[in-house]
Amino acid sequence: MEKLPGSGMPLIDLDLYRTFLVIAETSSFSKASELVGRTPSAVSMQIKKLETMLGVAVFAREGRTVRMTPEGEALLGYARRILMLNEEAVSLFLSPEVEGEVRFGAPSDFGTRFLPNILSRFARSHPGVNVDVHLEGSPMLDEKVKKGELDLALFTARPGTALARGGEIVFTEPLVWVGLEGGIAYERDPLPLAVSTPGCPWRRAARVALDDAQKPYRVSYTSFHSAGQEAALLADLAVAPFPASVVEAPLMALDERHGLPEIGDYHILMAERAHAGKATHAFAKHVADSFKDLSHGVSA
Repeated sequence: MEKLPGSGMPLIDLDLYRTFLVIAETSSFSKASELVGRTPSAVSMQIKKLETMLGVAVFAREGRTVRMTPEGEALLGYARRILMLNEEAVSLFLSPEVEGEVRFGAPSDFGTRFLPNILSRFARSHPGVNVDVHLEGSPMLDEKVKKGELDLALFTARPGTALARGGEIVFTEPLVWVGLEGGIAYERDPLPLAVSTPGCPWRRAARVALDDAQKPYRVSYTSFHSAGQEAALLADLAVAPFPASVVEAPLMALDERHGLPEIGDYHILMAERAHAGKATHAFAKHVADSFKDLSHGVSA
């Protein structure tokens, strides 16, 4: 008989991984105790047990704050993957068999940002469902769901707008000004903007913020895809409104220190066609759960 992987190594209980992950996401033992339904002392005992099994400290306590040690950071990715695989394995057998097709729409920038993880996880837990993906602008996606041309759609909207009332909020994060590290585009007058096509909520939010601040600007570059806007940023030809979570070198977030006003938050909403079938319901729940996981990571 072939030797089993990991023979002789300690097996870590999934509850220990779950508690570890919640603490990592909330940076708080007390908040984690509420979320996992255990007393603070029980949560501390779980982490102590985990650290004893691994022979390392996974958290460092500094007054009332908690931070991960380098060893804890190394464990974080494994914990997420192990819990994800467990969820997929169990749902494969316990979830009712669902088959069919879901016509799903999302904004173009979601194609590389959110969809790969969402679609791959759903395909493993619901192999009988085919997802037909359509990438379009947010106002068009909302309209197509209402007309029954799409079963489910994600779209972006600014808080308080009519579009924001068209679905269930599944994710919220700030929009920030973005430019090239060490660049000077933000110093130009009028301010050059790289934005999406008319109708994009991010474009509208940026213009409202600049108008309210009475800061002169001009739309210098327009592209339906965020990659086209990013090209203008990398060439230091403009600044653009982007979600805070996507900013990484060689780009940087700009703020009032650069003479730019706050833009505010934006919502990702989900709308489902009336009288949709079981396949759509299953995919909608999966999408909502995926964004809940992402929200925890952003709040951490």
